[in-house]
Parts: sequence; structure tokens; C-alpha cells
Amino acid sequence: MTHTVVLPGEVEQQTVIRLVNVEKSFGKQSVLKGVNLEVRRGKVTTVIGPSGGGKSVLLKHMIGLIRPDRGQVLIDGVDITRLDGEALNQVRKHFAMLFQSAALLDSMTVFDNVAFPLREKTLLTELEIQQKVTDMLKAVDLSDMGHKFPAELSGGMKKRTGLARALIMNPDIILFDEPTTGLDPLLATEIHRLIATSQQRFGFTAVVVSHDIPEVFAISDYVAMLWDGVIEEIGLTHEFEQTANVVVRRFLDAAARPETRSI
Repeated sequence: MTHTVVLPGEVEQQTVIRLVNVEKSFGKQSVLKGVNLEVRRGKVTTVIGPSGGGKSVLLKHMIGLIRPDRGQVLIDGVDITRLDGEALNQVRKHFAMLFQSAALLDSMTVFDNVAFPLREKTLLTELEIQQKVTDMLKAVDLSDMGHKFPAELSGGMKKRTGLARALIMNPDIILFDEPTTGLDPLLATEIHRLIATSQQRFGFTAVVVSHDIPEVFAISDYVAMLWDGVIEEIGLTHEFEQTANVVVRRFLDAAARPETRSI
């Protein structure tokens, strides 16, 4: 039996990502049990839920890194579960992903990490690349850090470098997998601010997986909760925070208590 939650509000906003009855198991462990989710173009949708509940698995389905056992993953109406090879790569060109660790290349400087996608995937001249990277580093407050290597960076700087690299190809969609993991509250707030200002400036669609509750709600247009393998509820952020759903209410109340922030 599938669990369907209707996305409320702003019905005129176009859906760019749509998951339909997505199921995924690893061995005997059933992780996704019929996920139905719509992500609106140009909006920030945050997915919350218990640790180990499948949120990162959900993101990897959206970009085609994992194929579902059943169901559809539609990107602009195209079911990517039926694609492979070059056809799938063409869809992935619209995406960028910021991993928990930022996944920087340790042997490269900050500048070269950000420049890497341009050098690998475009025919831009080195002068054009230098200008784009310089502008992007300025946008994420790293203007003076281009010469440094990842080992010389703080956690927050690594996250900002990862964000700059994600933005450099001007993607339509960016997936953020726990972007503030390992950061103190002040740095986490700064990364949230950068995500919000970058999204407003560049207009990309964002899907954020986060445990920073309720802080992440400040940058979210929509919030969805993944619970026991299904989307238990999704809504506009201000409506989601006021939900009467018992399961969601209990989770939000527990997550807001300092002693349970790792939930």
C-alpha cells in the first residue's frame, strides 16, 4: 500500500522532480516503501526524518545514482529509471550535488577544485575559467582562499568551496546532503545563509537533507518528512511547522530539544 501526500499551495509552480511510488531495498532491509514526492522548480525543499531513514538514498535516486526496485523518478517529465549511458548523463548535467564531506580533491587548491568542472566539461579558455572561478569564490566569501589546499581549510570553508564548485556550472538543480554536518551552530547558520542567498541569486531548485531542525526551516519553501520509508507529510514551511500530524509533531518536538538533536 502506497502512502500519498498531496503538496499544498502554489499549484502554479512547475514540478521539476517527481517521485512516484518509489521503493528500494538493500538485501532484506526495505528503505523506501512507496515514496511520492514533488519538488517545485526554483524552490527550496528540505527533507527531514530520522537518521538512517533513507534521506540520502532518496537524493541519490533523484540524480540517478541509485535505481529504484519499483516506481518512477521523473525529471522534467522524463523517467530516468529507464535511461542509462549518455541519455542519463544528459539529465545529470542539470544537477549538482553537495555531499556531507564536500568531497574536495585534496591534491588541488581551492581554485582548482572549483575550476575542475569547467576544465573537464567545457571549452572555455583558461582566462574565462579564471574569471568565472574568481567571481564564484567572491560569491561564497572565499576571495583570498584560492591558493589554499583543502587540508588548510576550516570545516566551514570546505563547505563553501564545495558550494562554489556545485554552482560553477550553473546547474538547474542542486542536491544538498547534510550540508552543515560537523559545523558548530554559528557556522551552520552561515552555510544556511549562503545556500539561501545563492539560491536567490542563481535561481536553482534546491533539495536539502538536514537534521538542523528548526533552523533549516528559515531557508525552506517546503518541508517534507520521510518516515518509515514514505513521505509522511509535505507542506509549505509555515504550515508544516504548525502541523497537527501526531508523528510529525512528535519528531519536531524531539528534534528541537538539545539532547535529541542527533535524531
